[in-house]
Amino acid sequence: MPDGMAVQVTIYLNESDQWHHRPLPGEILSYLRQENVYAATALHAVAGFLGRQQVKTSHLVDAGGKLPVVIIFVDTDEHVGRVLPKLKEMAAHRLIVRENVVLEQGNLD
Repeated sequence: MPDGMAVQVTIYLNESDQWHHRPLPGEILSYLRQENVYAATALHAVAGFLGRQQVKTSHLVDAGGKLPVVIIFVDTDEHVGRVLPKLKEMAAHRLIVRENVVLEQGNLD
């Protein structure tokens, strides 16, 4: 039986994205930690694309900072609603997906 409901947010970036001249993925994770979000991770992809662009892979010499980075975090609906406006500002040009999820194990305490 599931333990409860939560919200999961996925943010699609690339490794060259910046916020105030610093790498955006790290800045987002720092912000989420500062805001006491329950769990977050950044995944650095070996291949992918954003915005219907050409597929970039770690094998291309010219990938040049365009490899995908995905940030996923989970928290309560209330907490996500509180941090999302800042994230939309930080990643204004990127895709952000919010979905309701079922916690199959654990809780957000």
